[in-house]
Amino acid sequence: MLSQFTVKNYKSIRDEVTLDMQAAAISEHEDRIIKITEKGNSKVSESFLPVTVIYGPNGGGKSNVLEALHVLESKVLRPICAVCPNEGCGYKGRKLPIKPFLFSEITKDEPTEFEVFFRTAIAEYRYILHVKEEKIIYESLDRVKFETGRQSSLFERTGNAISLKGVFSGFKISDEMAETLPFLSYLGITYEKNKIVSDVLSWFERGIYFLNYGNPMQEMSTVIAKSDELKQLMLNMIKEMDLDIDDFRVEEDDGDIEVYMSHNVDGYVEELSLFEESSGTQKIFGVLPVIADSLVFGRTLVIDELDAKVHPLLLKYMIGLYTNPLSNKKGAQLIFTSHDLSTMNSNVFRRDEIWFVAKGNQQNSKLYSLVEFKNKNGESVRKDAKFDKQYLEGKYGADPYLKKIIDWGDVDA
Repeated sequence: MLSQFTVKNYKSIRDEVTLDMQAAAISEHEDRIIKITEKGNSKVSESFLPVTVIYGPNGGGKSNVLEALHVLESKVLRPICAVCPNEGCGYKGRKLPIKPFLFSEITKDEPTEFEVFFRTAIAEYRYILHVKEEKIIYESLDRVKFETGRQSSLFERTGNAISLKGVFSGFKISDEMAETLPFLSYLGITYEKNKIVSDVLSWFERGIYFLNYGNPMQEMSTVIAKSDELKQLMLNMIKEMDLDIDDFRVEEDDGDIEVYMSHNVDGYVEELSLFEESSGTQKIFGVLPVIADSLVFGRTLVIDELDAKVHPLLLKYMIGLYTNPLSNKKGAQLIFTSHDLSTMNSNVFRRDEIWFVAKGNQQNSKLYSLVEFKNKNGESVRKDAKFDKQYLEGKYGADPYLKKIIDWGDVDA
């Protein structure tokens, strides 16, 4: 589960911005949030958001927020996949460059900074990585063990100087480690069987997932091969969406993947390939496998422009799968960007689930949530306000038709 992500000096993001998945103390849809009671301490309970949506104009920088998180994951996993014998590793041969904010002589020469808090079954971790021209400037890893509530530092790195702490203090370090290699990646290669190393990297590898729209057939094949439960969940979702599809099957032949849909018309059954289906159905089948996978295994799913792939009613249905505790039993999360205003209302979202991105006068993106927004009079947005109407009127700063924030004075974030 993702708790919080912070990035600074990445593309249009000049100043530090934070996407917080911790639920705010507000009295709306409290039955929808993910509540966790820590093991070993029944008095400690934390609440997290099952969904977060980021709105903003084209060119405002909302995609860069999600991309920065993807870049961090890639920076950690790609070196491990480079030495992994598994040919199915998704990061082989794919490099996501880390680019600073270029509209300033100062930031061009400063590192890009990442910080992420994430949770596994046994602990919450805080990982920090600062990178300049692919070189590691600073890196650290801390954890809070749920069983004891004890916080401890595991390692800290400044340039080539690495300090091992706590349970990592007995590890041996190579004297020839590349300055572009994250130490966390080095641990994944050298100490992959260590329980804590494995726990941390399992989140990067399986706890968070970024949808690749470029190859939906591969997405479907990979997901469906894992579990019959996934396919059944997809069939249930298809039935509720009224897509007139009774079943589907996936065939693989020497790497070629074909998906066939079964239709029943008055007792007559016929199959169509996915490419013979409507473009809308094709788009849905590019998303459903990863949504089913996310819900079954409790993963955090990140999708840029989800509304561009599905009909507004289906978008609302997909959001509901995450906000309904009956369908989201494993604490899965959905984070996506959107332009669709049909779902921007208090029936679909809490105020802390709605975020905005827009640019300032120096081309720098600003990220802030609806729950923390205050107008010139210092007043917060009412929970029963017409979110979509006020957004269109530019009252939240991020005007949907303008790239820049209308009035910085309206944003108190």
